[in-house]
Amino acid sequence: MKLLGISGTITGSKTRVVVQKIVDEIRQANPEIEVELLDMKEYDVQFCDGRDPSTYTGDTKTVIDKVAAADFYVIGTPIFQGSITGVLKNLFDLVPPQAFRNKVMGFAATGGTYQHYLVIENQLKPIAGYFRAFVAPGYVYAHNDHFDKQNQLTDPEVLERVSALAKEVVFMQKALSIRA
Repeated sequence: MKLLGISGTITGSKTRVVVQKIVDEIRQANPEIEVELLDMKEYDVQFCDGRDPSTYTGDTKTVIDKVAAADFYVIGTPIFQGSITGVLKNLFDLVPPQAFRNKVMGFAATGGTYQHYLVIENQLKPIAGYFRAFVAPGYVYAHNDHFDKQNQLTDPEVLERVSALAKEVVFMQKALSIRA
């Protein structure tokens, strides 16, 4: 079983911190699961232009292949202007929809207002529905106030949600694997 954590931004560090925390919890509790973190900041990905995904090369092909090869996901994004990042949207556009079908997705987001958590409900979950993916019922939203000056996640309630999401995505993936 392979979990891919995705930090869907090329700016800032808080989203990576949250996604890393979730995948670290999964790795620690489930050493049999192969875990990888895809930080979009580390790749030079082309804009989706509608062509067959198999024709992309370089970092774009690498990223598409990593996403398609994963069995389940923890996907994080900062919220800018009340929406997911263009980087994450571009990634969703690049990857063939069938690559996400019947796979578990857990979501995390970071933002500067407390209301931005609604983007998970109003944008990310519908995108997952389009892909016919299974969505973990819980999610993690971390506001700037939930981090210390070194960008470490410190809020106890958010840390509880990190643990809960880590358990949910693994539980769902294992349950679906038995069914398959």
